[in-house]
Amino acid sequence: MNLEVARHFLVALFIGALVGVEREQRRSSEPERVLGGVRTHILLALVGATSAWLARELASAWVFAIALAAVSAVVVAGYVRRGRDPADQAPGLTSEIAAMAVVLLGAMVVVGDAALGVALAVAVSAVLAFKQPLHVLVAKIGTEDLLAAIKLMCMSFIVLPLLPRTPVDPWNAVNLYQLWLLVILTSALSLVGYLAMRWLGSSRGTAITGLAGGLVSSTATTLSFARASRSAEASPAGNREATGILLSWLVMFLRVLVLVAVVNPSLLQAVWIPLTAMGAATGAFALAHYLLCTRTAAADAGSLAVRNPFQLGEALRFGLLFAVILLLIRLAQIHLPQSGFYVVSALAGSADVDAITLSLAHDGHTQVQTAQAATALCVALLSNTVVKTATVLLYGRGRVRHHTLVAAGTVMLVGVATLLMLA
Repeated sequence: MNLEVARHFLVALFIGALVGVEREQRRSSEPERVLGGVRTHILLALVGATSAWLARELASAWVFAIALAAVSAVVVAGYVRRGRDPADQAPGLTSEIAAMAVVLLGAMVVVGDAALGVALAVAVSAVLAFKQPLHVLVAKIGTEDLLAAIKLMCMSFIVLPLLPRTPVDPWNAVNLYQLWLLVILTSALSLVGYLAMRWLGSSRGTAITGLAGGLVSSTATTLSFARASRSAEASPAGNREATGILLSWLVMFLRVLVLVAVVNPSLLQAVWIPLTAMGAATGAFALAHYLLCTRTAAADAGSLAVRNPFQLGEALRFGLLFAVILLLIRLAQIHLPQSGFYVVSALAGSADVDAITLSLAHDGHTQVQTAQAATALCVALLSNTVVKTATVLLYGRGRVRHHTLVAAGTVMLVGVATLLMLA
């Protein structure tokens, strides 16, 4: 199988799915104006890609022209049928387009890549077989979720290619292309966490809320649970709120490990031990409180509101903050090679862990820089833990403050001890 050709077909299927999801949502509210849903558009994209591939292999543009004319005829026929029968407001074209796809895939198998043709035929069968699951999945996607995904793709496929790939400042600290690429990575992780929260629902329990909320923002989740401890429905022993808080912290440690692994694997070798140790301590406390709260009452986190984290304005502000942090770290390396560097990391970590993590991972490539970046990253995480603990002490009520303080103190001791052992 030609992997490059397969990649092109996958991109075509993705394009069909992207447009199809939007059409499927619009179809539910305006059936009289929409022709075809997610399955139809996936098959349309496959017909277009297959006919174009055959036209190239056969050196004849007529193959694509005929396929385009056939699709146009089917679409026109659908509109005509709808006009004759007003009750038929949403004519389906899936079967017709699937028949065209089968014809083209059969030609593809004979003319060229048989393995890819069979694989695409399996994909067609899956699209036809999983009608109900696909419709249910699309129904779970809200308009806000779809708009957020489209914004993310605009950032990835429209803005990113236009940015220069060389540093734009005298200190060679800010590369707009790499900067925006890391902003996209962080936004994508946040969007995944938000969608998990939306689809799974916070009413399913503290564990789901804490885990999904930690992907969105561990600081925001900590604040939500701290405020929840002040309500009348709060857990008297504070175990439920402590479970959610600590699980979001655990996800934060895992998230940092993923970011470092993607951006700078060499830095991962220097930080995985202290980060894993702190994450293990956090997870142990979270498990203990979860077991305690399940013994006393059902773990129900309530409706902790976590808004969609993907806002274009916030993405731009994050990019600006990221650029400032990159510049400050570079200047600290030049003028204050030791103490100033860690001060910047502590201050940046208290505000945003992702930005300082990506900054350090992006900048720490030499052996000396790697050791320094590893220590600075742990300093930033400890600083962030202090801020979140202070948030619970300030906004929380009852036993949750004691539970959080004990867990945070242990986590910080483990982190410091691990750093000293590795120094």
